[in-house]
Amino acid sequence: MSETNSAPVIGITTYGRNEAGQFYLSGGYVDAARKAGGLPILLPPGEHRVEQILELVDGIIFAGGGDIEPSRYGGSPHPAISRVDPERDAFELELAKRVFSKDIPVLGICRGCEVLNVASGGDLVQHIPEEFGNAIPHKKGDAGGDHLVELSPESHLAQIIAKNQITVVSRHHQGLRAVPDNWQIVGRAADGVIEAMEYKNHPWLIAVLWHPEASLNDPNHLRIFQALVEAARRKKRV
Repeated sequence: MSETNSAPVIGITTYGRNEAGQFYLSGGYVDAARKAGGLPILLPPGEHRVEQILELVDGIIFAGGGDIEPSRYGGSPHPAISRVDPERDAFELELAKRVFSKDIPVLGICRGCEVLNVASGGDLVQHIPEEFGNAIPHKKGDAGGDHLVELSPESHLAQIIAKNQITVVSRHHQGLRAVPDNWQIVGRAADGVIEAMEYKNHPWLIAVLWHPEASLNDPNHLRIFQALVEAARRKKRV
């Protein structure tokens, strides 16, 4: 197979080490990249050769996971914060800071959305129920909660799925608070929680707070990954 016809390489950040010392990741992210036509490789925390990673991959998925350490965005400790991993925070925030000035297509998912916001100078809502209530099930056990997200009609995301409304699976108790001017907010839940944003000065950088990899049987969610992979394919051919 020629290089121009080969699958674009999609780097996916992973969770940190578990108690057995193993790096791990929910298989849905890998399934999504493969189903969309990409060649997934995993990017575990602790790697300092970030520029070499950016030379290797054609696209990046910042995956979900535990909470970001509050001091990273000027926050304070909160009893609902869990699964903080300083090594993962350091790696992903450094990687995120670099992608803003690159033409590599990037998709941030849940924690990945929060990482991209924090890396660009934004901060987070510590615990959504305290500020937005429980009318919308942003987190409902490990399976997550289903709810609607309204998308800006002119957004890239709405154009990708050809709809202004999408039913999503959420598994987060935190959210975005201050979003820097470089971002355009393009999706919200009915309670006002920011659910999607797009980086203004980048060819393809989208961040969503929900989990599209948990809904791959829904073509609307699969299209997000297909669009990422297609953008990575175009970059690869340049």
